[in-house]
Amino acid sequence: MALVLDGKALASQFEDEMRSRVEAIKAKNGGITPILATILVGSDPASATYVKMKGNACRRVGMEPLKVELAESTTTEQLLAEIQKLNNDERVHGILLQHPVPYQIDERAAFDAIALEKDVDGVTCLGFGRMSMGESAYGSATPAGIMRIIEEYGIDLNGKHAVVVGRSPILGKPAALMLLNKNATVTICHSRTKDLELFIRQADVVIGAVGKPKLIKGEWIKDGAVVIDAGYHPVENCGDIELDTCKDRASAYTPVPGGVGPMTINTLIFQTVEAAEKFWK
Repeated sequence: MALVLDGKALASQFEDEMRSRVEAIKAKNGGITPILATILVGSDPASATYVKMKGNACRRVGMEPLKVELAESTTTEQLLAEIQKLNNDERVHGILLQHPVPYQIDERAAFDAIALEKDVDGVTCLGFGRMSMGESAYGSATPAGIMRIIEEYGIDLNGKHAVVVGRSPILGKPAALMLLNKNATVTICHSRTKDLELFIRQADVVIGAVGKPKLIKGEWIKDGAVVIDAGYHPVENCGDIELDTCKDRASAYTPVPGGVGPMTINTLIFQTVEAAEKFWK
């Protein structure tokens, strides 16, 4: 029987712990509440939903969300000015720029404008570089959430062959480096990889992070592999991996939904709490 890596249950457990930590922060500084600022540019319904979910998660642990809403026509310069205001605001301990932004904005420039100590979503080049070198930095929320799932369920990565399918700068690439830092042997694949099946069949750990419904077939997963699906496609109600045909052979797997998703938001909040604790020290 495969172990279900229940991210939803883990997130709930961590929220109880974070609630206590937030109370301790408030007690230390005269009741000032830690703040996570979220920036939403435009009116994309899915992005608005994600921002709302993150705000609700803040409130559940006693933090305060600060929502900054900007027009669809916002320029890069205007967005950079808003980010700089938040960098300078001592009440704000974490800054999240909701991805994606409208086409006219230089998203990389905007991400990199976020102060390192407030980059709780792990999106800056500086934070990525420090993380890859094993130095102190906040990891990108989804791969960092995956690593927390792996750690909490006691999955040993030492010497294991991990295949990451996906190469985005906020998911696939940082996930690969986090696994490497935990002594896994890592192969990075993507949507243009030839003979993807060959790589998957060799993997002790498979991470689906490519953004294509059921691209990774269940029959490719070898017996006893750990299967982590970071994709979610609401229309098809599935992830990037064909879970139905492999979860009985896997040693452990994340359900979709209820696996990686809840731990992504939880990690964002977790890292904001850490940022607030460092500030008030």
